[in-house]
Amino acid sequence: MNYVDVILPLPLEGLFTYAVPQEMAQRVQPFVRVKVPFGITKTYTALIVNGHDNKPQGDFEVKSILEIIDDAPVLLPEQYRLWQWISGYYMSPLGDVMQAALPHGMKKEESYRPRTEVYVRLADEYQNERSLHNALDMLKRSPKQQMVFTTFLELSGWITLQPDKQITREELINVSHCNTTHVKALVDKGVLRLYDVEVGRLNCDIEPQTGNIKALSVAQHTAFDEIRSEEKRPVLFHGVTSSGKTEVYIHLIQEAIERGEQVLYLLPEIALTVQITQRLQRVFGKRLGIYHSKYSDEERVEIWQKQLSSEPYDVILGARSAVFLPYQRLGLVIIDEEHETSFKQQDPSPRYHARSVAMMMAHWAGARVVLGTATPSAESYYNAMQGKYALVELTTRYRDLQLPHVEVVNTKDLRRRKIMRGMLSPQLKQVVCEALRCGEQAIIFHNRRGFSPVIECHQCGWSPKCPNCDVSLTYHKTTTALTCHYCGHTMTMPQECPDCKNRDLRDRGAGTEKVEEMIIDELTDELGLRGKEDEARGLLRIARMDLDTTRTRNAYERIIAEFSAGKTNLLIGTQMVTKGLDFAGVSVVGIISADTMLNQPDFRAYEHAFTMMTQVAGRAGRTGRHGLVILQTSRPELPVIGQIVRNDFKEFFSQMMRERRDFGYPPFTRLIYIYMKHRDEQVVNSASIELASRLRQVFAARVLGPDRPAVARVKQMHIRKIMLKAETTLPIQQTRQSIRLCTAALMRDQRYKSLMIYYDVDPM
Repeated sequence: MNYVDVILPLPLEGLFTYAVPQEMAQRVQPFVRVKVPFGITKTYTALIVNGHDNKPQGDFEVKSILEIIDDAPVLLPEQYRLWQWISGYYMSPLGDVMQAALPHGMKKEESYRPRTEVYVRLADEYQNERSLHNALDMLKRSPKQQMVFTTFLELSGWITLQPDKQITREELINVSHCNTTHVKALVDKGVLRLYDVEVGRLNCDIEPQTGNIKALSVAQHTAFDEIRSEEKRPVLFHGVTSSGKTEVYIHLIQEAIERGEQVLYLLPEIALTVQITQRLQRVFGKRLGIYHSKYSDEERVEIWQKQLSSEPYDVILGARSAVFLPYQRLGLVIIDEEHETSFKQQDPSPRYHARSVAMMMAHWAGARVVLGTATPSAESYYNAMQGKYALVELTTRYRDLQLPHVEVVNTKDLRRRKIMRGMLSPQLKQVVCEALRCGEQAIIFHNRRGFSPVIECHQCGWSPKCPNCDVSLTYHKTTTALTCHYCGHTMTMPQECPDCKNRDLRDRGAGTEKVEEMIIDELTDELGLRGKEDEARGLLRIARMDLDTTRTRNAYERIIAEFSAGKTNLLIGTQMVTKGLDFAGVSVVGIISADTMLNQPDFRAYEHAFTMMTQVAGRAGRTGRHGLVILQTSRPELPVIGQIVRNDFKEFFSQMMRERRDFGYPPFTRLIYIYMKHRDEQVVNSASIELASRLRQVFAARVLGPDRPAVARVKQMHIRKIMLKAETTLPIQQTRQSIRLCTAALMRDQRYKSLMIYYDVDPM
């Protein structure tokens, strides 16, 4: 073969053809990486898709590949098929899929370095009894070096002339209580030699312990049997919070392993993998691999390589990126918390939904699919009602524990009567303080991070805005900085208003950082500990879990471990605290403001609110005492509030389906958002109006817009959005093709040559 077609990790459509130098022809094969030139000066790591002898048509020089990086394929054919499906379904260039799928170290041929460790061995000339005695005599004048050398001989077995162990330099230093200088001195004298050994970063060597699998309750066993009986359809496993779904998963995983199959266990949030990892490792040990974005790139490369080896992990536990790993014998896919919007990739492209991708992958592999949740997504429950999915329900908590009691507090009435002035109602303050005094724990949920979303001059109304985006800057008190949560722009907090020079700058609204500060203040008064700081700190051991406090890989582990161990007793957090975490000591949950979730301009607002509030309520009373949830809202009369109180998902679903059907929203239609970006607002306005007109010629009233999104300028780029509502009966491939033809016709206009157009299929 004289030519190869490759994927480049760039947002470009299609494949690119390169010539194969004769000396490389024997090493060329599909799915190996090659180094190729692109443009005038740049080179990229590309992936070969196929080889052929067809010279591209046209009057241009075909460039040659520069280097073949791999001796064996780094991608399975089934993975490439999945990449093609993602590219087509989500209307994303194949290069973007490659960029998302491969670990960074596999996209740049020099960025991955195997981890090595320095070992120590005896020099060849000293590997006999006489030479060893000579060496010991030589070191008499250096007692420390002699002690280090003697320690080495004992550890390695050379003391009896029967070496049976390799010794690392680190082990020698630790056991002999020396430092690298002493070891180097022995190397310089020619007594010891150093050498590098490649070692993996995947250091879990815990043996599987199937004896740690717990027996299922009667209700769990019934659900387990029902899931096993479904071999064709995906199973929606609807179990109330704390019903023991994870234990059912463990039994399903064990059966799959016994059949020689691999398992993919998807979770929406990295924080969740912390607790689940511990439970799964106790059973599956080194058969379990963990894969998510907080792992180092080197670790992710090694997991990828292990999955391609003859001894891959039997179980992969991970967040959405785990769907891209190689699976040689996939037999079971578990998508836990399937309702979670975190499974949807928002930016950058491809804007894929990991649930849909995993289900397509499982379909092709003939693998069983289990979708687990306490609050099913509208689409999944609708599919179950239509018979497309099997429905298995677990309606009681493990050990027959009661669901928490939910008490609604009318904050509008309390503020009107001047009974409530701060963030916490008297009821919430009372029950939290009671729990803490009894040695129990509480969770406070508020779905907004930072200290305050708006800073305002009390005199003239000036408010700091992001220069790059159409949003106010959020104040973060810990860093005394104003930050844009869209582009990252940061400025220091001004001491006075730049317009009127007034120094009375006030914060409006509250994020978790401010909530933490106000709770400390309010609970200190409620507990009668004002002026008793040491006693207050002993009783109020507060932790905060949001994006600001969990930026590092180990931050999740630390916050969760300390709360689980009782080192902290009050956890304040955003939606991170709603997602399946299991804390035995939590008896009280406070939802500070349900209104911030209910008032979103989104047709899914009530669904998301019901899900989040039901999920966070489920953190209470998971063992022992009956849990209590205080739900603060200014609109207690809303039907959704009553449905949350009664945990009545079926009534909520029925009402939601009536509204979705009446207004033509999923699951009764498919949505595709078409976004346009440009630095010039007039250009993006003109382009969006013209594209909407072209689309209406094809889709008529199904096209809505163009509109300005809630944030209409990000990173200096003006944005417009067109919505397409397509009936589910419309051929989806034909729909996408028509959209692409309309956008291609628009882009032929020279006015729009720098216009950016991208798509969000099945937006969340």
